[in-house]
Amino acid sequence: MKRRDYLKNIGLSSLGLAALNPQVKAMEALEGALDPKKVAPLKVPNGRTMDEAERDAKLMAEKFLNVHELATITVLSDIIIPTDGKSGSASQAGVTKFIEFIVKDKPEFKTPMRGGLRWLDGESKRRFSKLFTEITPKQRIEIVEDIAYPEKVKPQFSQGVNFFTLMRNLTATGFYTSRIGLDDLAYKGNTPNDWKGVPDEVLKQYGLSYDD
Repeated sequence: MKRRDYLKNIGLSSLGLAALNPQVKAMEALEGALDPKKVAPLKVPNGRTMDEAERDAKLMAEKFLNVHELATITVLSDIIIPTDGKSGSASQAGVTKFIEFIVKDKPEFKTPMRGGLRWLDGESKRRFSKLFTEITPKQRIEIVEDIAYPEKVKPQFSQGVNFFTLMRNLTATGFYTSRIGLDDLAYKGNTPNDWKGVPDEVLKQYGLSYDD
């Protein structure tokens, strides 16, 4: 199975959309959202209550992850879902912004995310004497290969694999709830069609017909 197909299944499984279902609607507010401090009066996206919109705006205005952490998330998410001939990468789909929102919306993700990013930099410095964002693409893949497969991970990489699993799930969820991800799925949603009536073979089965 191709990696993008595998991630697609994760993003639409209990590990992805179902697990983070309360946050899926938040993507409506994140997609092309303006800085909430510059929006007055507060605009309420479709399907959101005023309380929900105010909460989302408050969370988006808060700062938790720093510039370096966000840059690392961008690099790692693009390793998980890179651009290909069909669609853009995770970061192009807005996954960095999505993850930055989610860790504030679900505070239980804050420590695993920040701790995992520090582990990644620590492992990178141990191997290559540089931060993860500063090493070569080949060196990054070397680290990722050691933490991407939970069933094969060595004991010394247990923290890394837990972090990468979280990142993979969040990346897949963020990507496949974005416009780029929906286009990648060829998801059309509720779209009008050209109704031509009940098929002739079904009408014949029940002894019915349309009047001329």
